[in-house]
Amino acid sequence: MKRTFKYSRIIAGTMTWGKWGKDFNAKEMIALMNHCVEFGITTFDHADIYGDYTNEEQFGNAFSKSGIGRENIQLISKCGIQFKTETRDNRVKHYDYGRDYIVESVERSLQKLRTEYLDMLLLHRPSPLMDPNEVLEAITLLKKEGKIRQFGVSNFTPSQIRLLETVVPVEGNQVEYSLTSNSVMYDGTLDDCLSHGRMAMSWSPLGVYFKEGTEQTKRIKNVLQKLSAKYGVTEDQLLLSWILKHPAKVYPVVGTTTPKRLESAIKAIALELELEDWFLMLEASNGHEVP
Repeated sequence: MKRTFKYSRIIAGTMTWGKWGKDFNAKEMIALMNHCVEFGITTFDHADIYGDYTNEEQFGNAFSKSGIGRENIQLISKCGIQFKTETRDNRVKHYDYGRDYIVESVERSLQKLRTEYLDMLLLHRPSPLMDPNEVLEAITLLKKEGKIRQFGVSNFTPSQIRLLETVVPVEGNQVEYSLTSNSVMYDGTLDDCLSHGRMAMSWSPLGVYFKEGTEQTKRIKNVLQKLSAKYGVTEDQLLLSWILKHPAKVYPVVGTTTPKRLESAIKAIALELELEDWFLMLEASNGHEVP
C-alpha cells in the first residue's frame, strides 16, 4: 500500500525542550524552532505527557509568537499514557484508549499547541485492554472534524497493529531503533512498515553510543573512527546514515537541542554508506559477523 507522508526526513523531538530537560523559555524555544525550520527540520514530535503534561503548552505559546506559518510545519503528538503526577489525579500509571479519552486528549493537545489539527496522532504505547472499536470511533470522529490528518502508533508490535487494523488503518509506527538497539529489524516491525507502507519513525536514533562505555559501544567506536575519516563526517552522522539506509525509509526523531547537531543531522541525509560499511557497523554492534 502506497501512502504519502509530508514530513521532514529528520524530525525534531521535543521531549527535552521543557521540564524534562533544558526547560527553555519562550524566547529560547522560538529560536530553536526557527533554527530547525531554516535547516529543513519542519516536523516536531510531541506527546501529551512530556514535561509532566506541560511541554505542549510551552511549545504552543512559543510557536504562536514565532512568526512561523502553521502550513510550514508538521506536528505529531501522542496520547494514551496516564502518569502519576501533580497534574493528574491518578493512583497508578496506566494506559487509557477509551473513545472519550482519546478525543479529549487530542482536544487538549490542540488547545495547548495553539493549532487546529495534528498532522499525525500516535497511540503512545500498547495497552492489554485496548479495544480496537473504541479507537476506531475516536479516530473516525477526529478525522471527520479535521482535528487529525493521519493516525499511527508508537512502540506497537506487528500483531498489535494487525489487531487495530481489523477496524482502522494505521499509517505509522514510531519505535526504538538505532545501531545499538536494532531488534526491530528482526522481529518483523520494520518489515511490517515496509510491506504496508507505514511511516517508520525511530526514537533515540543514536542509541546509547554517546551515553555508555560498554563493550558494544567500544567496538562501534573503533569502526566509526575509521569511517569518519573515510567519509569526512561525524560519528552522529554515521549513526543516522546507518538508520536512513534501511529500505523502510525510517524517519529519525532527533532529540538534541544543540543547533550545530541539528544541522549535522540534516547533512546525514546526503551521506550514502557503502553496503559493506553498513554491515561493518552492524557487525560491531552485534559483536559477531552476520550468520
